Amino acid sequence: MSVNNIVYLDNNATTPVDPAVCQAMADFLRTQFGNPSSLYPIGREVKDLINGAREGVAKVLGAGRSEIVFTGSGTEADNFAVLGVMDAFPDKKEFVTSAIEHPAIMETAKYLEGKGYRVSYVPVDKTGLIDLDFLGAAVTARTALVSIMHVNNEIGTIEPIAQAARIAHQAGTLFHTDAVQAFGKLDFQVDELGVDLLSLSAHKVYGPKGVGALYIRKGTDIRPFHHGGHQERGLRAGTENTAGIIGLGRAARLLQEKGREDKARIDRLADRLKKGIQDQIPKVVINGHPERRTKNTLSVIFLGLEAEAVLLALATKGICVSTGSACSEDSEEVSHVLTAIGLRPEIARSCIRLSLGRFNTDQDIDFTLQELPDIVDKLRKISDFEPDVE
Repeated sequence: MSVNNIVYLDNNATTPVDPAVCQAMADFLRTQFGNPSSLYPIGREVKDLINGAREGVAKVLGAGRSEIVFTGSGTEADNFAVLGVMDAFPDKKEFVTSAIEHPAIMETAKYLEGKGYRVSYVPVDKTGLIDLDFLGAAVTARTALVSIMHVNNEIGTIEPIAQAARIAHQAGTLFHTDAVQAFGKLDFQVDELGVDLLSLSAHKVYGPKGVGALYIRKGTDIRPFHHGGHQERGLRAGTENTAGIIGLGRAARLLQEKGREDKARIDRLADRLKKGIQDQIPKVVINGHPERRTKNTLSVIFLGLEAEAVLLALATKGICVSTGSACSEDSEEVSHVLTAIGLRPEIARSCIRLSLGRFNTDQDIDFTLQELPDIVDKLRKISDFEPDVE
């Protein structure tokens, strides 16, 4: 997206809010103020709007409206899923996840370890795919929950969620997936995946920040994460962020209306960008699975360079990219995702992520391919560090 002379290629971190979403939220804020928990008409009108948004999200997922609980973010949805299920099964002290999860899951896993729970981390291969045999061995009768992300936020690898869910269910264990990066990029239904819980976030699908949702399959035993009032069927206390929820609902309906068209165009642009990088820049490596990957996500190693130098040089040209997860961008630690797929720290530090979205154009790709090769060439000329990939 070219706005104010920038080319925005960091859509996995956050997406611009779609104008139609802005309009829906603005219309609500101008005309409605009732508390949705109130029984008088202006309160009930707002409650109806929330349920309309709930219906919009449910339709995209193939879920029932009552199975959608709104949260304050994807992170909260992840925490709710994990801690709510673990609390519901106090005799089961084991949690299984993967080695490449988002910090929302990884930090929650560390919290559980500090409370005396046993946490097993399923390893991945060099493409980022989980080891299903390891998963099968890790799940026991004492495992309360398995949580495996659907699409990795850094390298775009798509995990075999349906197979993983079957393995969990065969052991009598509930299954959750963090689908924050899958929602809006992949066409899926919760019944096809076989999941019990699924997290998503509005600001990854051209909605506002500060709102997410958790799908909870009917009959799933889970304890409330927030305590207070009886909002969200008593599962998430606190007056609803109604404007944000309406924004998420409108964003979800836009996915139904134009999601396939978006994907086809984004995939075409991403293919152009990937081919251009590989054709014009020597000694680059693309991370992630070659086929089982969301095309919009390009995790690129520029051998011999520090990723931060590439990022800052691109920024001077108005091109916005990242070095990995936006949630850990300020950390000096090497990405746990890149080390989990077998990259040495010095190689991992040479990686940037370019992620495309709805508002990117051919002109964005043209400009990036015009500037990036020259930037890499100049930086390499002043660098004396040029390792092999192996």
